[in-house]
Amino acid sequence: MSRLILVAEEIEKTYRSRDGEIRALKDISFQIFEGEFVSLVGPSGCGKTTLLRIMGGLLEPEKGVIRIEGQVLAQPRQEIGFVFQNPTLMPWRTVLKNVTLPLEVRGDNGDGYKECALELLGLVGLAGFENSYPHELSGGMQQRVAIARALVYEPSILLMDEPFGSLDAITRGQMNLELLRIWRATGKTIVMVTHNIQEAIFLADRVLIMSARPGHIQATVPVTLPRPRHPDMFYNEDFASLFHHIRDMISLN
Repeated sequence: MSRLILVAEEIEKTYRSRDGEIRALKDISFQIFEGEFVSLVGPSGCGKTTLLRIMGGLLEPEKGVIRIEGQVLAQPRQEIGFVFQNPTLMPWRTVLKNVTLPLEVRGDNGDGYKECALELLGLVGLAGFENSYPHELSGGMQQRVAIARALVYEPSILLMDEPFGSLDAITRGQMNLELLRIWRATGKTIVMVTHNIQEAIFLADRVLIMSARPGHIQATVPVTLPRPRHPDMFYNEDFASLFHHIRDMISLN
C-alpha cells in the first residue's frame, strides 16, 4: 500500500463581500496516496478551484487543515507544484528562462539549474525549443512549458486546475496522453480539476465527485481500467458505465 502524502481534514471556506456570504466548501475530508492520479469533478461553481488552491497553500481554509506528509500546510511549499488553466508565461522570456523562473523567484541561480530545465523540456517534448518565445508556440506547447516549470523544483505533488480547458479537442486528447507519459516517467502524485468527465476517467486512479455549493465530496469512484490507457477505451463498456455513473451523480446536484 502506498503511503499517505496529502490529507484534507474537515475543510470549510466562506467568502464574504458587501453582498453577503457565500459558503464555498463544507466539511471536506479525503486522502491522497503517493503516486496516485486523482481527478476532481463537480458542477460549475461547486468550489473545485477553491479546494485546489487550499491544497496548494494559496488560500487559507476557514476551518480544517491540509496535511502534507503529516505536517500541517500553512503556506505554499516546495513539495507542491501548481499548473493553472492558462500557462501564464512571461512573453519576454525564452522557454528555458520561463522554466527556471520559479527558482530565480526563490532566490536560486536559475542558470545553475539549466541542465535540469533542459531535461524537463525534453521530458515534455520540447527539446530544441528552449530559446523560443511563448508567442512562437502553440497553446498545447505553452502548457507543456507550464508543466515543466511546475516540475523544475522537483515537487512530490502536482496540482492541476483545468490545465487543458482552453485547448481544442484534438490537442486536449494529445495532452492527456502526454500527461500520462509524464506521470509514469516522474512518479509524481497528481490531483487535477476538470469539467470533462471522459478526461477525468481516462487519466485517474480515482475520481472525487463534489456536490453543488457548498461543495463537499459526495462520492469517490475508483477507476479500475487497466494501464497504460489508450483512447480506444472511450468506446468500451466499462468506460461507458463509469461515465454514466459519474455524470448521473453530478446531474443530481
